[in-house]
Amino acid sequence: MRADAIRNLDAVLETGARLLAEDPSTSIATIAAEAGVDRRTVYRRFATREALLAAVLHKKLDAVDEALADARLESAPPAVALHRWVEGIIPVIRRYPIDIPRMCCENDEDTAVFDRMEGQRDQFQAFVQRAIDQGVLRSGLPEGLPHALLHQMVGLMARQFPDIEPAPAADIVVDAMLGGIGQP
Repeated sequence: MRADAIRNLDAVLETGARLLAEDPSTSIATIAAEAGVDRRTVYRRFATREALLAAVLHKKLDAVDEALADARLESAPPAVALHRWVEGIIPVIRRYPIDIPRMCCENDEDTAVFDRMEGQRDQFQAFVQRAIDQGVLRSGLPEGLPHALLHQMVGLMARQFPDIEPAPAADIVVDAMLGGIGQP
């Protein structure tokens, strides 16, 4: 693809993620106008709004995969991996604010998206368990609580404090996480 075509596609996907997160019935014409491209440009690439939505969901999942890989959840010291993951996932949430579970799972393509998302969750949950096993996070908490707290803190930081850069935002989240449910 040409550089301008890549820029246009990125603009359409990011704009689509934002607008579809705000209103799942947003039209392709609205997304195109907001992205600064002609709607015919979007229709050449995506025949339907559902095809555009699928592309947005896959783009977000690709970005999450990259953040997971960059964090080295299986091999880096847990506190380091946690910081790297938070620092990497905050820009993903800001760029693609669409809520995958809310937007999918009505057809086979959606089921594949959901399965991929579940695989990412499982990978992160295994990391949380490793952090507990290594004594970085407190054991004995209700099952799923560390993951849920982290998910909420990261979402809060990404959405409510967009002016805080990812690295200092990660400092805040990791400090709160380790200070709040770290070992006493």
